[in-house]
Amino acid sequence: MKYGPEHPEQTYVAHAFEERIFDTGEVLLNHAVAGTPDAPALLLIPGQTESWWGYEKAMGLLQEHFQVFAVDLRGQGRSSRTPGRYTLDNMGNDLARFIALGIKRPVVVSGLSSGGVLSAWLSAYGPPGMIRGCLYEDPPLFASEVNTSCGQSIRQTIGPMFALWSKYLGDQWSIGDWQGIQAAAPRELPAWMAAFVGSAAEPPQNLKEYDPEWARAFWTGTVAASCDHARMLASVKVPVLLTHHFRRVDEKAGYLMGALSDVQAQRVCELVSAAGQKIDYQSFPTMGHSMHGQDPELYTRTLVTWAATLPNPV
Repeated sequence: MKYGPEHPEQTYVAHAFEERIFDTGEVLLNHAVAGTPDAPALLLIPGQTESWWGYEKAMGLLQEHFQVFAVDLRGQGRSSRTPGRYTLDNMGNDLARFIALGIKRPVVVSGLSSGGVLSAWLSAYGPPGMIRGCLYEDPPLFASEVNTSCGQSIRQTIGPMFALWSKYLGDQWSIGDWQGIQAAAPRELPAWMAAFVGSAAEPPQNLKEYDPEWARAFWTGTVAASCDHARMLASVKVPVLLTHHFRRVDEKAGYLMGALSDVQAQRVCELVSAAGQKIDYQSFPTMGHSMHGQDPELYTRTLVTWAATLPNPV
């Protein structure tokens, strides 16, 4: 079976918040809004395979403090698919246009995982006055590069899973062989990673809404070909909060089981500090990858407390 915008009945389900479309001029960005315009603006950027509704529980709490804008990135959820154009620079510019023309005021940004890398992109490359501060929630900085300058690369982290999705699902779900993934996982993945595939008859909802060409872009390195992580972090221009969650290194195989290692997190802090920006580092070693999904109350408290320290928008 195939999924995506061309197969909406098989793909999408209803959610608690109304979904809206914003036209950037190149792509249609699906998003949801919670809260009122008199509150500070907050942009939420989901991780890879996560649509905006991964934040749904947290949005109910966050709307008491912010006007919340949660987006589907290009190639995820109900947003446009753009074959051959999944890069950090393209997705970062999508978000900059959305802020400038859709939100129309300075924002606090919070991104999970690959969304955390895009939060870093906005902290470095967002136009002056656009970004108040950025939360990087367990981001694979360095760890999602093929040729990285620090620690494990994507080939030593979750990359083999991306290669599997790309091979058996195909760009835009053009193959859609879910059973093929399940059969191949024990052969093509490290044992700890294969366990995550499971035996369900259908893929999980978040994967149905995901263009597997994203996975190929990360596995091959094209996603970051024009966006070196070290150079990006050395260009950060706003305050940052880095939350670092579950991580463990398989010393024998060299695999990093997590988004980024302690060494990589330290390097992030060094580069942001050297750029002249304040970075707060908070470690949650027993927390799952998504704090907002596992403990939305803790995520909300952490974000609200940190955002209160940010300078007011000009």
